[in-house]
Amino acid sequence: MLECLINGRSFGWRFSSIQPTMSEVANQCPVEDTSLFDMDACYETFDKDGDGQLNLDEFRLICRALFRNDKGHIYPLSEDRASHIFQVFDKNDDGFIDKEEFSFCWNHWIKVIVRPVSAFLVVDVQNDFISGTLNISKCNAQQDGSEVVEPINRLLETVPFDCVFYSLDWHPPDHVSFIDNVHMRELHPSSPIPADKAQAYDTVVFAGPPPMKQRLWPRHCVQDTWGAELHKDLKVVDNAVKVYKGTNPEVDSYSVFWDNKKLTDTSLSTQLRARGATDIYICGLAYDVCVGATIADALAIGYRAVLIDDASRGVDLADIERTKQTIVSNNGVIVDSHQILAMVEGRDRRPELGYKLAMELKNAMEDEQ
Repeated sequence: MLECLINGRSFGWRFSSIQPTMSEVANQCPVEDTSLFDMDACYETFDKDGDGQLNLDEFRLICRALFRNDKGHIYPLSEDRASHIFQVFDKNDDGFIDKEEFSFCWNHWIKVIVRPVSAFLVVDVQNDFISGTLNISKCNAQQDGSEVVEPINRLLETVPFDCVFYSLDWHPPDHVSFIDNVHMRELHPSSPIPADKAQAYDTVVFAGPPPMKQRLWPRHCVQDTWGAELHKDLKVVDNAVKVYKGTNPEVDSYSVFWDNKKLTDTSLSTQLRARGATDIYICGLAYDVCVGATIADALAIGYRAVLIDDASRGVDLADIERTKQTIVSNNGVIVDSHQILAMVEGRDRRPELGYKLAMELKNAMEDEQ
């Protein structure tokens, strides 16, 4: 429950340096059964002037209580963003959030922020990217893909994610992305490089139809080969879901959600919806290719998304920086693995993710009108 602390008053359980376990919290106050008393008490506590409604200044106090870490540090929320969030819940646009409007805010915003349903997605930690045909340590950034294994394993052992997914590049032998297959398909006249001059990591344009830009890679992650297997030291937990991508020979698939042309989706979206996931923690290989495409899609379709920086390695330093900029500009968050436990348990609550959720609620309400 949200920490309702104004003038020394406290309702429900409070976030502090000593926390109840999540199971204890659930037993005291299940998400689907959050008592009206708790919501009312919180509402009344922040209604500083006692007029039965919340103005913008009072709502800012809620944000100060909400957006903080497990050590009590308050994350700043800009005036503009606080106002934008307030406007989402001030449905009748009268400058106040009344009790009915706060009920919507409580159930669809505060409770999600305090009690997220968290999915952990480990992207393409496969042999070929670590020591095989597309060993990323030989690419421009010269990063060692094996370095993601230890932090990922530690997260799997210590963080109570609600669900875990592993994605695998799973290409047929005649896949369009392989440099040695470039002669199998006609190039479009606009292609900057002809087939007989093309080399690994070049970009060509295939004729289609429609014309399709394609970066060419060394042959990698061919179905049912050693190179496509998950790294032997990577922990694979029980009840995890494996998601296979890049199975269509005619189109590449960087994102774990769907192929690059968005012709076919994977099972990921369906699996996430079935589990009621609100937050997705993403890491793996490669930072600026499949990891970056996946988190961009997660944010685009409305998820609160977090990239785990020290559990990801990439191909090109400039592209990694562009990936980071895309995440931040779309209200995603980039953190290190030691910060994940508190976030998953709802003790470290980031304003970027709260703002993201509010804007998604706004879009959903506008679509219904």
